[in-house]
Amino acid sequence: MTVWRPKIAEVARTFEERFDALRFRLKRRFGLLDPFEVLPYRGHGTQREIFLKGRVLEEAGITRAGQNDTVWQNLRNMARRFASDEVAYARVRASFGGLEVETVADAEGFFEVHFRLPEPLDGPSGWHGVELDLLSPASPGGGAVRSTGQVLVPQGARFGIISDIDDTVVHSSATNVLKMAWIVLRNNAHTRLPFEGVAAFYRALQLGPDGDSFNPIFYVSSSPWNIYDVLEDFLDVHGVPAGPLFLKDWSPSVLNKHRAHKLEVIRKLLRTYPELPFVLIGDSGEEDPEIYLQTVREHPGRIRAIYIRDVTSAGRDAEVRAIAEETSTLGTPMIPVTDTAAAAEHAASLDLIAHGAVAGIRKRSSAPAPK
Repeated sequence: MTVWRPKIAEVARTFEERFDALRFRLKRRFGLLDPFEVLPYRGHGTQREIFLKGRVLEEAGITRAGQNDTVWQNLRNMARRFASDEVAYARVRASFGGLEVETVADAEGFFEVHFRLPEPLDGPSGWHGVELDLLSPASPGGGAVRSTGQVLVPQGARFGIISDIDDTVVHSSATNVLKMAWIVLRNNAHTRLPFEGVAAFYRALQLGPDGDSFNPIFYVSSSPWNIYDVLEDFLDVHGVPAGPLFLKDWSPSVLNKHRAHKLEVIRKLLRTYPELPFVLIGDSGEEDPEIYLQTVREHPGRIRAIYIRDVTSAGRDAEVRAIAEETSTLGTPMIPVTDTAAAAEHAASLDLIAHGAVAGIRKRSSAPAPK
């Protein structure tokens, strides 16, 4: 089966691309195309380089989520997200600081922009705008198609944080596919709640032990790009620090690449910020302990600590403890925790967060995790 898997994936990819191209041609011929939009995803960068990813799609008619939305409204919006139609091979121009870069989207409408800056970017850590313009094809009805992406450039940071999302920040039941799907489909950014204390803990990590740092937080998940806006809104609504999100294309050719996807993103971030040590946060539900152990092996001395939220059975707990023992021998503590307060207490002992922040995090962690 392993020998045939790449061939099957290639056949699936080819079929998908041809079907999408045919559908696009037919919609254009019969005047059924909706206006186009350029959707930027939060990017990241350094004083010398800027990275931004986005996608060109037909507008899907998704309404802004609200606290009082019905299950039906949430289901309708989610259906529209997954039924979104990409604009393959669209040409996009990105502008930043007087520089311009043109790029071409792939067959799924995804594009990536990379700026090499002639002079170091000055100023404190923060977000910087990148202007995006659709060059071709023309949007139905005419008119310019523009948007502004945001890129996080950390400067003077003490360390970086890489965090999973599902069952780490928000309760998702990721080990039960049907239950997870139902949770995602029937809720929105307002009705899904973070684990208790997560927002306070992540803010404390971002501020560092003296409370005056801006340590960058990156979110890595195997959730599909289709729900990017839900996750971005979720972080904003619940006060979880904003950060670039690295999600996954759920096309048939890449469905089973969960571990490879996370490792690729982590490796890229460690290469991009070679001067920064990192803190890794995940859960026991999938492969985070194994992925983080491999990261420690590949990057000795770069990982300050690993926190694993316990969301599984006793059998899996024993496996995680064995992995934690191995990371410890490599010089990195991996701490399985049942609540956010335990992670905060350990982080304070390593001077990753201010000792005075622990009491507030403990208070916010006293209630049970949302179901």
